[in-house]
Amino acid sequence: MSDHPIDPEVGYRGATACVAAGITYRQLDYWARTELVVPSIKSASGSGSQRLYGFGDILVLKIVKRLLDTGVSLQNIRTAVEHLRSRGVSDLERMTLMSDGVSIYECSSADQIVDLLQGGQGVFGIAISKVWSEVEGSLSTLQGEVNGESVGVVGNVGNDELSRRRKAKGA
Repeated sequence: MSDHPIDPEVGYRGATACVAAGITYRQLDYWARTELVVPSIKSASGSGSQRLYGFGDILVLKIVKRLLDTGVSLQNIRTAVEHLRSRGVSDLERMTLMSDGVSIYECSSADQIVDLLQGGQGVFGIAISKVWSEVEGSLSTLQGEVNGESVGVVGNVGNDELSRRRKAKGA
C-alpha cells in the first residue's frame, strides 16, 4: 500500500471525499452535521469553510455507504461507526463486517464468519481490506492538502504555477 493516502497529515476536501467514498455531497454534509462521520483533519468553522477528511474518515464513509445500500438502518450504522472509531485504522484493515440487513457483526477470523453463516445469519459481508484498497486507489488519483498546501497525486506539495497562484490568493 502506498504512503500517500494513509498519511495522517493529508486531508481531502468534501468533494474529493465524496468521489472516493462514492457518496453525494448531501450525504456527506448530513453525516458531518449529525456527527455520524466527522472530518478528523479539519471541521467546518462557519459558512464557506472547508472540512478536511483523513483517509480513515473516507474509509468509514465508504463502509457506511455500503451498509446503507444493503438496507441497514442509519441507527444501526451509527452504533457500528462508534465501534469502528474505537479501533485503530490498522485494526480495520484486518476486519470483515457481516450483516443480515439489520444487525452488523465484526469478524476478524474465517472461523467467526463460518460460525455466523452456520447460525443462519450474515447475508452479506464487507471485507474492509478490499474497501481500503478501493479508497487508496481513488485517493491516489485525487488531490489532498497538508497545512493548506496542495498535495498532488504523487504526494508532493504543489509547487506548480496554479498552486502558487492559489496560495498567493489565499484560496
